[in-house]
Amino acid sequence: MKIVEFVREELILPELRSTAKLEILAELAEHVAKHCEGVDKTTLTHVLVEREKLASTAIGEGVAIPHGKLDAVGKLVACIGRARAGVDFDSMDGKPTYIFFVVVAPENSTGIHLKALARISRLFKDPEFRQRLLAAPDAHAMFKTISEEDAKY
Repeated sequence: MKIVEFVREELILPELRSTAKLEILAELAEHVAKHCEGVDKTTLTHVLVEREKLASTAIGEGVAIPHGKLDAVGKLVACIGRARAGVDFDSMDGKPTYIFFVVVAPENSTGIHLKALARISRLFKDPEFRQRLLAAPDAHAMFKTISEEDAKY
């Protein structure tokens, strides 16, 4: 599974405006809703917030992978946001989170959902890749960075 199979350049937000956890989730949900027909931003925000209540999706090293399931998506979809100043997202390592990789899967897609999360986690373990993504000037450069890294594996 390749990340470029479920993320598109227009679903990358290189400059998140929000500065708090719930606001970040709402901003990302709004962006997904704007680009994915049938997705309601309020419903998606609720799904992401409910998942966060179970445990933080901030995996450390400046990365969070908020995720959930929603009947409105016909296939796996992802949105990436970047907060250059960092946000307190209750990360496992206690450090700020800079990159948010939202994954939304159809309700009946357990296998693909888990494969996507594993793929993203593996990709973001590389500190050089994270740095290149943080340094990318815009959504196009961020998408190119992801595509290049994705092609290696």
